[in-house]
Amino acid sequence: MSDSPDRRFVLKALGLGTASGFLGIFGGIPSLKAAQNEKPFNTGSLPAIKIRSVKAIGTAPQGANLVVVKVETSEPGLYGLGCATFTQRAEAVVAAINNYMPDFCIGKNVDDIEDMWQSFFVSSYWRNGPVLNNALSGLDQALWDIKGKRANMPVYQLLGGKSRFAVDCYAHADGKTPEEISDNVQKYMDQGFQYVRIQQGGYGSLYLAQKPDFRDAGFGRSTDDFMDENAYLQAVPKMFREVRKKCGEEVELLHDTHERVQPINMINMCKKLEEFNPYWIEDPVTPENMDWFRQLRASTTVPFAMGELFNNQNEFVGYMADHSFDYIRCHLSQIGGISPAMKVARLGEFFNVKSGWHGPGDVSPVGHAAQCHIDLAIWNFGVQESIQFSDKLIEVFPGTPVLKKGYLYVNEAPGLGVDIDEKMAAKYPINNQAGHWTIRKRDGTIIRP
Repeated sequence: MSDSPDRRFVLKALGLGTASGFLGIFGGIPSLKAAQNEKPFNTGSLPAIKIRSVKAIGTAPQGANLVVVKVETSEPGLYGLGCATFTQRAEAVVAAINNYMPDFCIGKNVDDIEDMWQSFFVSSYWRNGPVLNNALSGLDQALWDIKGKRANMPVYQLLGGKSRFAVDCYAHADGKTPEEISDNVQKYMDQGFQYVRIQQGGYGSLYLAQKPDFRDAGFGRSTDDFMDENAYLQAVPKMFREVRKKCGEEVELLHDTHERVQPINMINMCKKLEEFNPYWIEDPVTPENMDWFRQLRASTTVPFAMGELFNNQNEFVGYMADHSFDYIRCHLSQIGGISPAMKVARLGEFFNVKSGWHGPGDVSPVGHAAQCHIDLAIWNFGVQESIQFSDKLIEVFPGTPVLKKGYLYVNEAPGLGVDIDEKMAAKYPINNQAGHWTIRKRDGTIIRP
């Protein structure tokens, strides 16, 4: 078939040539013509807004010391809040924020979150300390809060949008006996919780320890706690057995060892727990004993959650790549805020490691909201620790996430969605209590929590 001039013209007009030829033959497309006459979409960047002030707000409406960073901007009425809570050293974090952060932040562009994070992280030269990491976390979350408000979107939208309708949570069931624990688990199940963490008399079942010889010898302080490791190791499998017997297989059961057991004893205990199908065993070893994870993983099929005491996002890399643990047990204000937590979470997706952010009572509602926004956005979400927010806490922090039928819901407001009533917060000042984490063996040797 010959390639005539007429045929070449038609092919050119139908798209093998210029678009103008096609539009010329058919008289154009009305919708395209109308669009050409409309005002073009503004693709320019938002106007630059600078940081005007940074300060710490300390408050303790529910008992635990909470610290919040407030970043005010050059835009009247625009500010952000972030959780910087390190409840055992709250006053040190407040000093770090008020004494060092303003000189570093004031005058900088609020949009440059990553640059500000990286520069503050190394600005003290020595890094990874929990005090400065908590201060940095508060700044980071506050800047994300501002960015969400500027975009008129909840933060989870800036992180990729929702991967689920709400945040599935676990509750805490404790008791002095397995029977009491089982009753409390059932109560949470009746409220809609599908995940419950079970403990017998708190971490390490301290009430089971009967004879603290170090006290009789006058060693340490009379207020130091005493743990009997053997009594605890015997109690945990009995607890799981009773709860499974009374509450069935439908509920997911979690347990926190709080790094208080010797690694070889942890392996033996976890072997006994396998038949009860725990959702996870949390913090099986101390950060000093991480090399035991290879043997732990090879010895038992029990899933593990780890990372609550990690200071640096880089600490997760090797263990994730090695499939050492199954859940990221990470404290958002310890790791440095939303920015590094998202990096850890995204890394976890590649190795089938899910999230399980640390969310106890010594995380402010601002911090709980930050965790929820990440939980909503990431694909590899596992479960979220929850607390019961008291009326005082909600009064101080309007917009606190709502816990309903085992799920946490953010309020869909722009940013993180949580505010603070500074006058109310001032009614509940923080204190300088160092925290009660001195735990000893029978002879007085310190147990590392």
